[in-house]
Amino acid sequence: MGLGDVLFGRKKLKGPARDRLFSITTAAVTLQVECSLKPAGAGAVVFKPLSAGDFTRVESDVQQLLESVAAQNGSKLEQKSDTYGFQWVIVRDPELEDQVQAVYGMAQGLTEQGFGSQLLAAAFRFDGGEHPTYWIYGFKTGTFWPFVPTGDTQARDNARELELKAKLEKELPVEQDLSKWFALFDAPI
Repeated sequence: MGLGDVLFGRKKLKGPARDRLFSITTAAVTLQVECSLKPAGAGAVVFKPLSAGDFTRVESDVQQLLESVAAQNGSKLEQKSDTYGFQWVIVRDPELEDQVQAVYGMAQGLTEQGFGSQLLAAAFRFDGGEHPTYWIYGFKTGTFWPFVPTGDTQARDNARELELKAKLEKELPVEQDLSKWFALFDAPI
């Protein structure tokens, strides 16, 4: 497939490999042993809110999807909005594998309903350091990046984030372009 095929609509670009999301489960050992970070029991899918018409059309389907995902994994789900107006579906489960499976199931369900373009990120919280650490997965890029907020202000621990990148980039598809390492301040997980 050449560039001309893409530009003239003859072929579509492949979307990111969503199964890369599961690599966080295999990296959990390195996170615990080398970084002293343990899963905090919370992960989430973050997406742009649906328009009123779209929301009405798929509200019951999405609710059924969420209930199905929660039942399959024994997880607890809750929905919240953040200060920026994005929607969060939070998975509470002590097992990282179950969190990842639930997040993947929700993302897949939203994509099947035609709302894959609304997906922004998945976020998984880890505790054990001075501050909570989040591994964020960008659905558009199919890559992870660390985010370490330092407290009440909109500041982050860049040195710790770069240290985590160096330790995990052999196990995780880590975003190499640091300008794409978006922060999720005030994350409700």
